[in-house]
Amino acid sequence: MRNHLTVHLPSRRVAVVVVAAVFALIAALLPGTQAHATPSISDIEAQIDQKWNQLEPLVEQYDKVHEQLQQNLSKQSTLNKELAPLQTKVSLAQTRVGAMSAELYMNGPGSNLNALLESGDPTTLVDEMMSLNQVAKAQQKTVDAVQQQVAKYTAQKKSLDSLVAQQKKQDASLATQKTTINAQISQLQKLRTQAYGSAGTTGGNLKPVPCPYTYTSGSGATAAKKACSLISHPYGWGDAGPTYYDCSGLTMVAWEAAGVSLPHNAAEQYAATRRVSSSQLQIGDLVFYGSDLHHVALYIGNGWVVHAPREGEDVMETKMTVIGTPYAYGRP
Repeated sequence: MRNHLTVHLPSRRVAVVVVAAVFALIAALLPGTQAHATPSISDIEAQIDQKWNQLEPLVEQYDKVHEQLQQNLSKQSTLNKELAPLQTKVSLAQTRVGAMSAELYMNGPGSNLNALLESGDPTTLVDEMMSLNQVAKAQQKTVDAVQQQVAKYTAQKKSLDSLVAQQKKQDASLATQKTTINAQISQLQKLRTQAYGSAGTTGGNLKPVPCPYTYTSGSGATAAKKACSLISHPYGWGDAGPTYYDCSGLTMVAWEAAGVSLPHNAAEQYAATRRVSSSQLQIGDLVFYGSDLHHVALYIGNGWVVHAPREGEDVMETKMTVIGTPYAYGRP
């Protein structure tokens, strides 16, 4: 009896092991198992952060190129308006000189000689000829001066036209990427909906502390109050209101309320502001992120900022270190 048990126990154990292995294989192949587990909220947020960090520099580049293009188109229009009357002035002056030349030719030396013989007054004839010559020289000087001015404006226009053409290509190239960007952002939004549900895409309270945190006076306070008033407005890349805002669009509009003009680009706002240290931060100062200066927020006090985070989110308050380690601080 003992020998019988000893013979059959090993085979039973083998059978159990084989069956367990088969079930494990089937479980691995079936969908919806741990091999295809739903990503956690932190995993999804990490994916969103990674993707957005790739997209936001492109958004800021578009803002920069588009703003420069608009400025240069305005300069181009101004130059065209200035060139038109100058060209007309040259044409009129040339016509006058031409008419005077024709008069000298038609009523030139022969006519003058007859007048001399008839009047018997050579002084009068010489005076008339000198006056006519002086007028002709004055007209020619006018033509030359205007022509020089036209040449100057034409050279400026040529250079500007070349720059505008280049920027139009860049602007168009970046604009064509908007479809791709929006498609990627749409995928991010699906991930956010998966993580939070359709009613919670912002991931929390947009205004957890008073805004600004403390009330002060001055232009910085005015800019901060304006930024605070825009909390809950949706993000829109390349936008500066009145409905959608991107990060630099928000800070630009906030400081416009204080009478300060800033460019619509985080890197250019960095260049347009003076550096301050973290210990010197005042309400209204700008907080820049990334060595490529791809993001900017507005300081509202006690370590808090207002910013336009990214597509699918709204203008909100957050601790400035939650966004990341600040790269620099600027005061308009």
